[in-house]
Amino acid sequence: MGMALVTDYVAAGDDLNKQLRLAVAKGDVETAGELLDHNDVNVNANNEFGKGPLMIAVEGGNMEIVALLLNRGADVNARTRAGATPLTFAAENGQFMTTALLLERGAHIHDRTRAGWDSLMVAARYGITPMVEQLLFKGADVKASDKNGKTALMHAAIKGHADTVKRLIDAGAELESRNTLGATALILATDWGHIDVVRVLIHSGANIESQDGYGATPLIAAAARRHELMVKLLLTEGKANANAHDNDGYTALMEAASVGDVDIVDLLLKNGANPVMKNNPGDTALAIARSKRHKNIIRLLEKQ
Repeated sequence: MGMALVTDYVAAGDDLNKQLRLAVAKGDVETAGELLDHNDVNVNANNEFGKGPLMIAVEGGNMEIVALLLNRGADVNARTRAGATPLTFAAENGQFMTTALLLERGAHIHDRTRAGWDSLMVAARYGITPMVEQLLFKGADVKASDKNGKTALMHAAIKGHADTVKRLIDAGAELESRNTLGATALILATDWGHIDVVRVLIHSGANIESQDGYGATPLIAAAARRHELMVKLLLTEGKANANAHDNDGYTALMEAASVGDVDIVDLLLKNGANPVMKNNPGDTALAIARSKRHKNIIRLLEKQ
């Protein structure tokens, strides 16, 4: 059937490279093989997005076609316009056997996309812990960072993948690495509200008082985002300093007063937050609450 189809394609003047990509996408091994036998077919011909047959096969999870294409000369380190490789596609989709085959055939484990993501960062971002383990075993750099300074640990932390975070820490990920905005994995996980990840990071020794480029600590970030359970965790398990301040002099109490979260204000006060501290412009939490007309918070702070 494959040969008959190829003959029809040739007779109709079809783009054989396009037909190869279509056959690969459909998982049609026979037609793909027949097309590859034709002199006018390029095994590495890309579509308009820079994606060739091998990447399409990897995305589709068809090991038989992946092997066929590699045996016929497909570039194992080809790139899309965004810089993705067959290996990053395999990592994203959790394809362990395909990953093993690609690495066996010479895939570069440290290759990056245009954003600076390597295959380990991709697997970490999607929370595919077994893939993370496979890539680490094959030599992936757990301390590498992308163009924004994010490590695999940060990618996993941002997305809330606690198991992946723990595995990366066990493999030697640096807890205090910072992205280009000065944030650590702990600050990022706090900012996104991932309590399980924050708990793992705290109990692994992450600095509870780390500050980002604006001087905000995890506690300040949690208060500003109105993450009450996170604030409680940072205060109780992390023993966070309730009176730490950012570059503008804002404390967690001031942030909570500004956003109008009376429960967080109350929680902070009960854990030692100083209500008379002033920020750089000279405002206390009470002054901030008054400016925002948060009546419940005003009443609470006036009692202090």
